[in-house]
Amino acid sequence: MKKDILTSKKAQFDSAHCDCHPERIRRVINTGVLLLFITLFLLAGSAKAQRIKATASLDSANILIGDQVKLFLEIDHPKDVNVQFPAVPDTINSLIEVISRSGVDTFELDDETLMKQIQAYTITSFDSGSYRIPPYWFKIDVDGTIDSIPSNGVTLNVYTMQIDTTKGPTDIKMPYGAPLTLKEVTPYILGVILIGAIIFFLLYSIKRKKNNKPIFARPQKPKEPAHIIALRELDRIKTEKVWQKGKTKQYYSELTDALREYIEDRFGIRAMEQTTDETVESFRRQKGLVSDKNFANLTQLLQTADLVKFAKYQPLPDDDNLSLVNAYFFVNDTKKEEQKKAEEKADNDENVEEVEIK
Repeated sequence: MKKDILTSKKAQFDSAHCDCHPERIRRVINTGVLLLFITLFLLAGSAKAQRIKATASLDSANILIGDQVKLFLEIDHPKDVNVQFPAVPDTINSLIEVISRSGVDTFELDDETLMKQIQAYTITSFDSGSYRIPPYWFKIDVDGTIDSIPSNGVTLNVYTMQIDTTKGPTDIKMPYGAPLTLKEVTPYILGVILIGAIIFFLLYSIKRKKNNKPIFARPQKPKEPAHIIALRELDRIKTEKVWQKGKTKQYYSELTDALREYIEDRFGIRAMEQTTDETVESFRRQKGLVSDKNFANLTQLLQTADLVKFAKYQPLPDDDNLSLVNAYFFVNDTKKEEQKKAEEKADNDENVEEVEIK
């Protein structure tokens, strides 16, 4: 009996072990490896996803009506992960307006495998209250697997200005005066200059009319030196030689007139209005104007001319020539020193040129 029982158990054991075929064993092993690979892949993707972080922030959570604030959307992720930023509409929750948006800026983090991307939005609101800005979803591509990751939500508090109803309506800000620019004041400056020019012209015209002078006149040419005018007149008298034509009185009148004009311009003695004695007396009182020789020659010439003009004196031909020579001598010897030096320098330059030419 006991032997039969043992024989029966052995048969059952052999039958059970006979079912473990090698092909079935290989299938079991392959299935286990596949499950292990899938588990490792999911664990790797989960680890990489855990390194991606999306954040939303405001540079100020509290503003006044109409003020502007920055909303930042940023995401930290590995460099081999592609990220698509969310599309933020022009109006958030129908009460927050997006004024402008920047491009996406990229920064490298301390970990060389990670990077940060930020996009800024300028927002405002014209209604007071507390407004919730919802989370925004970033699309990510992890090794061909498309997924999404949300940012956190933020709250914007918009406050109104406290109004004192006892004072009535007032502006939010008092108006301020802008500084004047040169473009704005230039017309006034030009207007003042024009008015000043007109007033000056009127006063100038009235003054010229009172003095019986024309409003516009050509500038007078500078007067020639006294000795130049006198020598030119003496040259004319010498060329015409009227004393040789029997016009002795005319000759002495022209000769003395030329000398008197020279004396008046050169010495300031009113010789054209004075008699011979008065002119001689003027030179005698102002000693040092001329030398004794020049004074004697001038006195002799003027007195001879008076005798010819008023006493019908008939001088000899030699006396006529001597009077002309004395006139030349008086002018050349009494002209101003500055003029003498200039003429001497010119003469010296001419002499030097003549020597060089030779």
